[in-house]
Amino acid sequence: MNDTTPAARAAIVYESMFGSTRRVAEAIADGLRPFASVTVLKVKDAPEAFPDIDLLLIGAPTHVHSLSRPSTRVEAAKWGDDPERRLTLEPDAEGIGVREWLETCGDVPARFAAFDTRADMTELFSGSAAVAIDKRLRRLGSHRLLAKHSFLVDKDSVLEPGQLDDAREWGRTIGAALGTPAAV
Repeated sequence: MNDTTPAARAAIVYESMFGSTRRVAEAIADGLRPFASVTVLKVKDAPEAFPDIDLLLIGAPTHVHSLSRPSTRVEAAKWGDDPERRLTLEPDAEGIGVREWLETCGDVPARFAAFDTRADMTELFSGSAAVAIDKRLRRLGSHRLLAKHSFLVDKDSVLEPGQLDDAREWGRTIGAALGTPAAV
């Protein structure tokens, strides 16, 4: 390994219906890249185990106070069909979600961080997919590197202003928690 290659390896697995969670995952990766080699994967493309990863980040949209279910993904697809909403459904959005994927996971990395997208209101009313992700990963034996983070969307599932900057900053915070950045 040369001096410009980050020593840590991270994977970001995300589920996204309308693109907000995907965009957050990509922004987190941008912030984290000076500190770690980062792979970003749609949940449908994620393996069941990560033997060579130091940190697993998982993100999902909040549906009905928690992780999506097949029925809530079908309902979200109906939103995408409504021309008044002007939403574009992500490819494969109705496929496997983080909830189902976590049920099939084998060995998970020793450390993780969880994030979600949720409505711009108090978490008491919106819920949080990241809380469910956190519980499931701890149950699988992984340890939380940082507290969960929520990124806010409006009533039309569009990211609120500044959320991508916040995601890049959270990526840098995660990198700092992992160790010093690679020499450039």
